[in-house]
Amino acid sequence: MWQAVYEELKGLNFEIIAVAFDTAGKAAVEAGIRAPDCKERPALLARIMGWSDELWARQAPPTYTCLIDEAHVVAELYGMVNVPQGVWIDEQGHIVRPAESAGSADMAKHMNRETFEIPDAIAAQGVEVRNAYVNAVRDWARNGAKSPYVLPPDEVRKRMRGPKEEDVLAATHVKLGRHLYARGELARAKHHFQEAVRLCPDSWNYRRQSNMLDPDKVGQLNGGPEFWDAVDALGDAPYYPPADFSMVR
Repeated sequence: MWQAVYEELKGLNFEIIAVAFDTAGKAAVEAGIRAPDCKERPALLARIMGWSDELWARQAPPTYTCLIDEAHVVAELYGMVNVPQGVWIDEQGHIVRPAESAGSADMAKHMNRETFEIPDAIAAQGVEVRNAYVNAVRDWARNGAKSPYVLPPDEVRKRMRGPKEEDVLAATHVKLGRHLYARGELARAKHHFQEAVRLCPDSWNYRRQSNMLDPDKVGQLNGGPEFWDAVDALGDAPYYPPADFSMVR
């Protein structure tokens, strides 16, 4: 569906770069990035992800740049703690919106965990959240720095996730985990990813890696008991905080 948005806006000097954060590398994500026929995906996915009927009907495999970041470098540089998150960068290389949910709504708490069905009212909210983000992207592509969705530099700095001591230590554990995983030492690798989760419990990227490195889980949906236990532990806190457009001019 982002391909439909890309086709619509690419003539306006607009680019999309998608980055998958997977320690397991190509085996974990290639099929998802280069699906031979997106029409084979169930319409249920559209409800879960909040895509409108109009954009869902225009789905296609991506022609924009798709990268696999086994080292989580992009996530660390831009303060990304979940996927999908987006960062807006202008032609001068300046961040005009830091990492935030890229149109994803907080569906997980309302989902039937066996059938993946969600109530109609929640699905409608998801479409509203998705459309709000996509329309903001459209406005930015068309109006550049004049877009009301472009944040002033002071607000960008305020919203950016600066590295704290525990973030640096967690990143070190992740590096050790990746090194051990490459050496085939799965148990020790998972220990270090779990330590990273303990230090940075809001990083779903770290949590996802700690859960999904076993050979039978690589490339599978992160939807096991560990994931749902963590979602339940959020309480009233959202899994996907919506993008904050409160400063729209």
